[in-house]
Amino acid sequence: MVLALMMVITASGNTAGVNTTLQKAKSGDPVAQIVLGTMYYEGHGVTKDYKKAFEWFAKAAELGNAMAQHNLGVMYARGNGVPQNHKRAFEWYTRAAEQGFADAQHNLGLMYDSGLGIPQDHKKAFEWYAKAAGQGLADAQCNLGIMYFEGHGVQQNHKKAFEWYAKAVEQGVADAQYNLGHMYCHGYAVPQDYKKAAELYTRAARQGVPVAQYDLGLMYVKGHGVPQDYKKAAELYTRAAEQGFADAQCNLGIMYLNGNGVRQDYVQAYKWFITSAAQGLESASRNKDVLIKYMTPAQITEGQRLSHEAMGRVKHK
Repeated sequence: MVLALMMVITASGNTAGVNTTLQKAKSGDPVAQIVLGTMYYEGHGVTKDYKKAFEWFAKAAELGNAMAQHNLGVMYARGNGVPQNHKRAFEWYTRAAEQGFADAQHNLGLMYDSGLGIPQDHKKAFEWYAKAAGQGLADAQCNLGIMYFEGHGVQQNHKKAFEWYAKAVEQGVADAQYNLGHMYCHGYAVPQDYKKAAELYTRAARQGVPVAQYDLGLMYVKGHGVPQDYKKAAELYTRAAEQGFADAQCNLGIMYLNGNGVRQDYVQAYKWFITSAAQGLESASRNKDVLIKYMTPAQITEGQRLSHEAMGRVKHK
């Protein structure tokens, strides 16, 4: 499950308004300072310049503007326009969060959840997620659902996890779509329903979530909630495999080995087995060792070359 970091910055103005915005910003208008900072951050109407964006956000932040304080936190966290400094990010997020700024509350939750720059504290992570989720922040709702599902920082409660995932799903959060689908698939807090699980996995898969693509592929192989369709399964495994998902790489290798949903191809099978095995998946390593006995030296060399290319593409994404 993936935790999402969001930066919210006000939309910038057009090029013609740069001078007017600059004058207002210089006169101490925090809103204009944020707009100007955003223009420099995004390169709208001006040349992108993270350092200048930071300077303008800092002016508004010192005046107590919560959005600017949050944006400084993001820039420190990412190292945009300033050396990366998680401690300073935490300080600025805290100032914004204490004013009720939802995105800063969520980012504090992320820091406590992962122990990034501060001691890990699931209870505090839960508290900050809850504050942001209560304001309707979709990613916080999803992460709050994760905390309830796993029992981190709060007593495990699958029913509440389901409720928070559902709220995030209504706002289109891909990870929540997958997580809610997972609950339907395995019958957590709700009766098992493969059809609903497949529907939710499909929504998440379309947004590029590799584990959703993989699990949906499994459902097409087994005919759970969808008609059995090896071709669609192979397509979904391919999408997940190309993002580096080891289990999908292994299963795709099996489909090439057996010619299910794809043309039988030992080189492609070997490519995906060794790519998956390189990530430590033991079943892929065993499959590779069996398959290699039936391959020519030229096929092995070609499979290794294709695997190297596949791993290179994943690294550059």
